[in-house]
Amino acid sequence: MTFPEDLVYTRDHEWLRVEDDGRTASVGITDFAQSELGDIVFIELEPVGTELESESIFGTVEAVKTVSELFAPVAGTLVEVNDDLDANPELVNEDPYGRGWMVKIEMKDAADMDALLSADKYSEMVAE
Repeated sequence: MTFPEDLVYTRDHEWLRVEDDGRTASVGITDFAQSELGDIVFIELEPVGTELESESIFGTVEAVKTVSELFAPVAGTLVEVNDDLDANPELVNEDPYGRGWMVKIEMKDAADMDALLSADKYSEMVAE
């Protein structure tokens, strides 16, 4: 399992990557989360323009045997959703940190990231 060093992670198994503008963050679920869920068959995401608080639900992911809620790692406005997941939800299984990204959030306050985990801390958490 991989946990890229350039990302930060939540205890709920989402990852966040800050984009080049420094205000927008791509969000998805971790390699660990997708492996625990198994084959992902459907993803439902909140629409663009949705205001999110940190840890509020931004969607759900449905696997063969379970449905899990997705939690925003930071507060902000949902500015983009990955429409490719509508027809190809399996992208999350195949490439969770790349083509399987889920949403982009324009962050209200980048300081929200201070509460998130580094790759090392996340790796330690899932190893427990």
